Amino acid sequence: MIRTPLRPLASVLRARATGQNPDAIERENIRQRHEEMRNHSRARAEGRLFIMAVLFLGGFATIGARMGIVSASEAMEPRVSYSVSNIQAQRADIVDRQGRILATNLETHALYAQPPHMIDRERVARELVEVFPDLDEERLIKDFTGKRKFLWIKKKISPEQKQAVHDIGDPGLLFGSREMRLYPNGKLAAHILGGSSFGKEDVHAAEVIGVAGVEKQFDEALRDPANGGKALALSIDLTVQAASERVLYGGMKLMNAKGASSVLMDVHTGEIVAMVSLPDFDPNDRPRPPTEGNPSDSVLFNRSVQGLYELGSTFKIFAAAQAMELGLAHPETMVDTSGPLTWGKFRIRDFRNYGSEMTLTKVIAKSSNIGTARIAQLIGAKRQREFLDGLGLLEPTPIELVEARGSQPLLPPNWSELSTMTISYGHGLSSSPLHLAAAYAAIANGGTQVLPTILKRDTRQEGPRVMSEKSAQASWKMLRKVVTEGSASFGEVPGYAVGGKTGTADKPKERGGGYYDDKVIATFASLFPAHDPKYVLIVSLDEPVETTGPEPRRTAGWTAVPVAAEMIARIAPLLGLRPEVEPALMADITLTSN
Repeated sequence: MIRTPLRPLASVLRARATGQNPDAIERENIRQRHEEMRNHSRARAEGRLFIMAVLFLGGFATIGARMGIVSASEAMEPRVSYSVSNIQAQRADIVDRQGRILATNLETHALYAQPPHMIDRERVARELVEVFPDLDEERLIKDFTGKRKFLWIKKKISPEQKQAVHDIGDPGLLFGSREMRLYPNGKLAAHILGGSSFGKEDVHAAEVIGVAGVEKQFDEALRDPANGGKALALSIDLTVQAASERVLYGGMKLMNAKGASSVLMDVHTGEIVAMVSLPDFDPNDRPRPPTEGNPSDSVLFNRSVQGLYELGSTFKIFAAAQAMELGLAHPETMVDTSGPLTWGKFRIRDFRNYGSEMTLTKVIAKSSNIGTARIAQLIGAKRQREFLDGLGLLEPTPIELVEARGSQPLLPPNWSELSTMTISYGHGLSSSPLHLAAAYAAIANGGTQVLPTILKRDTRQEGPRVMSEKSAQASWKMLRKVVTEGSASFGEVPGYAVGGKTGTADKPKERGGGYYDDKVIATFASLFPAHDPKYVLIVSLDEPVETTGPEPRRTAGWTAVPVAAEMIARIAPLLGLRPEVEPALMADITLTSN
């Protein structure tokens, strides 16, 4: 801008020539200059106001449009994400066969400290102990006043604990976002679910990894984003599982047992509807594995899958079924039961004297060791081993639990004739209750092998045939006789015909070999309804003692059988089985034509 002089020489000379005051010229020029400056400033201010108005209207329109989009979209829970962390924390739910939640996720926080940023370290330590009584105040003070710049205080805290820590008001206490695994049913199905823990972690996030059970077996699938968070559906029924655990716990206490296990299996699909191992634990607060002592004494030990026991007389039905399959006997074949049966320096005896001979059906009903051993001698070692292998008793079960991989049945190093005889009545071969359930299911479903599974199935398994349907049905009837006329008389359940076999095996010593005189594993392997089996139930008690009589009683007929009967009475209605009258046996009448 070109400025006009305040006192132009030409104007001053002209004013002097005409007698005017030259100062008036200067004042007029000053006024005009100020007016030009004011107009320029006003124009610049109006431009700035216009630009601000445009920006404000643009921002208002953007926010309004976004609000409209959000209000019109489907409601969903917002999730916090951190671009600074590459940890995949999400994990799919686990549900039962009805879709009920067994394991899910919960948003929570972790608490960590940065001591250099703390204002009053001793006060912080003192107040943290008030919020978390399990912390050690002296240890906290030592950590806060030392050289450490970072330390974890708690990996998981509740909203109430977070607020209490926030109220301490120290800038050295910080929170990190966490997604923790929650088991809303507490101890229910603990050994099946297994539990979880934190894997890779930083202050912003932590990955949740499975440490046992199906959580570890399906860890990659549960964490795979490609699955779209689809829930893992198990075969167990939450209601049946709860009833089974309650009854088994009560039975374990009444029978003064050290531990207990049960397996309920669908004989056609192989699905595990309920599986219990006691004592158990809460997977929300999974204890650490023991570093000493017997692992089977730990609450983490899954007795149904990992427990390898000599299951006693429950094996006798296998010898009877194979003998019928091979044509060596039929239900009314007379078997020599005179004893004791001597083989070298070993003697095989019965629990009581049953006479010199009995039918094959009575051998099973009365549980004769001598009669079963003589049947096994007819079968032979090679054929016995092949038959038991076909039932799945010689290899780990393929169930989808990591614990099953190490459950290799304990076989005799030399499968001799003596081994053949002792194995026929459940001694000399150790397997798990789950093995036994799968073997009984093969008998109950008409003679085909069935593999146990913990995953929900909608179709029957069509496994290889291990015996004819005729042999399987004859075995059902024998097992029914065990309840109506034999050692499992306490197993009768009104409205639900039960068949099964008791087994009482002396418990081997942990060291030095041999067996305890007063410790047993009592087992009842049952199937129901006995005239058309749909389910197999195995109940096993570790060191039971029934003390209501004048002398302690440890046999399965007095311990495991009543517990199994009570369990069947509770769960059968939950399984949709209606009480019914057992079909009567038809009279021996032969129809002839004229």
